[in-house]
Amino acid sequence: MTFKKGFLWGGAIAANQVEGAWNLDGKGMSVSDVKMFKSNVSVEDYAAHNAVTSESIKTAMNESGDANYPKRRGIDFYHRYQEDISLFAEMGFKTLRLSIAWSRIFPTGEESEPNEKGLQFYENVFKELKKYDIEPIITLSHYEMPLHLTNKYNGWADRAVVDHFVRFSVACFKRFKNLVKYWLTFNEIDSIVRHPFTSGGIVLDKCPEGEIEQTIYQALHHQFVASALATRACHTIIDDSIVGCMLTKLTTYPNTCNPKDVYLSLQSNLNNHAFSDVQIRGEYPILFLKQLELKGIEIKMEKDDLDILKSNTVDMLSFSYYMSRTESADETLEKAAGNTIMGVKNPYLPSTEWGWQVDALGLKISLLELYDRYRIPLLIVENGLGAVDTLDNDGRVQDSYRIDYLREHIKEMKEAVELGVDLIGYTSWAPIDSISASTSQMSKRYGFIYVDQDDHGNGTLERYKKDSFYWYQHVIQTNGEDLLYTL
Repeated sequence: MTFKKGFLWGGAIAANQVEGAWNLDGKGMSVSDVKMFKSNVSVEDYAAHNAVTSESIKTAMNESGDANYPKRRGIDFYHRYQEDISLFAEMGFKTLRLSIAWSRIFPTGEESEPNEKGLQFYENVFKELKKYDIEPIITLSHYEMPLHLTNKYNGWADRAVVDHFVRFSVACFKRFKNLVKYWLTFNEIDSIVRHPFTSGGIVLDKCPEGEIEQTIYQALHHQFVASALATRACHTIIDDSIVGCMLTKLTTYPNTCNPKDVYLSLQSNLNNHAFSDVQIRGEYPILFLKQLELKGIEIKMEKDDLDILKSNTVDMLSFSYYMSRTESADETLEKAAGNTIMGVKNPYLPSTEWGWQVDALGLKISLLELYDRYRIPLLIVENGLGAVDTLDNDGRVQDSYRIDYLREHIKEMKEAVELGVDLIGYTSWAPIDSISASTSQMSKRYGFIYVDQDDHGNGTLERYKKDSFYWYQHVIQTNGEDLLYTL
């Protein structure tokens, strides 16, 4: 058998994309609650979809409905979690990665005591998972910071947010210490550089003139420190806890053997690794610091910050992988979209309907690269295909394209394990259709389970098993040994 006994097969979701109930039971507004659905913007223009201003936030706060803000409604996991978890159990899930909405526990982020109804909701969810022997993997920050902290502090730009996050984390550790063993601190912590509002609550028009990059990297440092402090607290409060960081794996190839292309791809890969280096090795890479210095960026640190980073490293590395990237010195070449980042179009790879290039071999390359670099357990927590699915009159979705995508990626994952990579689990994104993180669409579907809802919130919210549901069920039953199952 390739995959070890107890391999964590499952799926991954995020509170802001599935829960809904955005204003119930004491929950405060989050940054996701003001992300507008922009139907007239190209699905490949992620910068435009993620653009948020002080003015657009005010407009959103004055709107009480969810018509323009799909993440406020999600897919109503808040009320239907038992049904959904039952379906995950039917597939044979060993684990479910999900997040805790910070503003459901601390509505503004500044309260001294947590919201009991929020804590109780997650306790109920975790107990429901345990009923089916499904191990929860919990992300503390997954694009869900309280909007109040954005309005008051410009998000993570202010050091004060570190203490608020640690208080939130400690409240979760204490309440759920008997239910949750696996924790992740920040989802795709590197993404603050690409979408600072979504990941860090930073509104660009509130940054000092000419200091946007300075603000972003200072905020990143605050997140690094908060992650280390949360890791320390978790290890203290929960004896057998395992804490991981989470990286957007952006494996980058040179477009040609032109040394200029090779250099650009090297720079891209070094930059990508810098974010996990800090949390795994406990220190900033020298080349990364030099790069910031050359840009005129000076990270302000308190006297114990470097010791905190060094003394509180994570136990595992989790990452998302959807596609690879290509770099070229030729600026005239056609570009390809990706996971909120652009690159040169790779002529050897097909593309999805959203412009993401499909590269299964790139997953094996990524696993080998990361394990050789860090030599700690790896966990794939996001991998999947966003596509337009059609529900036929018989309630069936024939998504062979999704099965093909996943089969090839799991095949490469399997080969990486055979070559010696210590991989402990795989959670596909996402096991059930949800609101897209980048474009706020419902029509960009990833799930094994179809949810009857369109981009504008119309539909019954009924759940239907896709063909991929039964395929993944068989993959789990055989512990990944049989990938060729067909209906």
